[in-house]
Amino acid sequence: MPANQTNPTANGSTHTSRVELSIIIPARNEGGGIAAILEKLRSLELGACEILVVDDGSDDGTADIARKHGARVIRHPYIIGNGAAVKTGLRHARGRWVLLMDGDGQHRPEDVPALLREREEYHMVVGARTSEGQAGWHRYAANRVYNWLATYVTEFPIKDLTSGFRVVRRADTLRFIDLLPNTFSWPATITLAFLRSGLSVKYVPVHMPPRVGHSKLRIWKDGTRFFLIIVRIATLFAPARVFLPVAIFFLGSGLATYLYRYLTTGRFTNMAAFLISTGVMIFMMGLISEQIASLRMERLSRPETLDEEP
Repeated sequence: MPANQTNPTANGSTHTSRVELSIIIPARNEGGGIAAILEKLRSLELGACEILVVDDGSDDGTADIARKHGARVIRHPYIIGNGAAVKTGLRHARGRWVLLMDGDGQHRPEDVPALLREREEYHMVVGARTSEGQAGWHRYAANRVYNWLATYVTEFPIKDLTSGFRVVRRADTLRFIDLLPNTFSWPATITLAFLRSGLSVKYVPVHMPPRVGHSKLRIWKDGTRFFLIIVRIATLFAPARVFLPVAIFFLGSGLATYLYRYLTTGRFTNMAAFLISTGVMIFMMGLISEQIASLRMERLSRPETLDEEP
């Protein structure tokens, strides 16, 4: 039987039998390469699994091509975003495990078994690009900065923050689905959310060839969004990692200003008072944020949020 266990009927409906693995492929105008990806996936010995292609408003026949090659297809009526397609796939998937991969040819089906082999030991397994697999020096440099920031926030060595090639338990991912943006920055969000929640992550080196077609990422627009995502998730799950350095900066500047003015003029200036008070306020905001983050984690850890049934 082919890799996907979805059996279409004459009217296009599908059986809803339980499967172990759901392969979710978000795609927009990937008609030039989606067929080859699906054929390679079907040739792998993956056991009971389904292949789910989420068409994000394509106008090049991507959905029809995917359907003809045996995939279960869900269409967005218009372009919503890559992250939105991932969320749609997660909501409709029937597998206990979910493999997420792009439809542009960069994520090789040949690397899927390497990721699946690690899934029982970790909550998330990510295919990490090597330096040769980066799309240009500017993308490589940006990813290095993102990885460094994420490593600081999570206190865990991040090898590839923006890789969308990963295996996760569906139940774990659904805990954070409302936090995922509709854009390409969803991998950064789910990675930081997993790590700050105490879930284990494993990086597996993979080679990613050049994509088929044109990239939909924009270096400045999406790069700024990635940075803001890191800061936002840090304030959600580890606010002290954001507030404490800023508070220390203002407090240190205020004390240094006060000491300098006191030694030179014998005065306590308004600037010193402003910097010190600002540092104290930021520190107190960090404490409040830590309490809010603790309450959020307590809610996410309740038994009803950990149900593994899709």
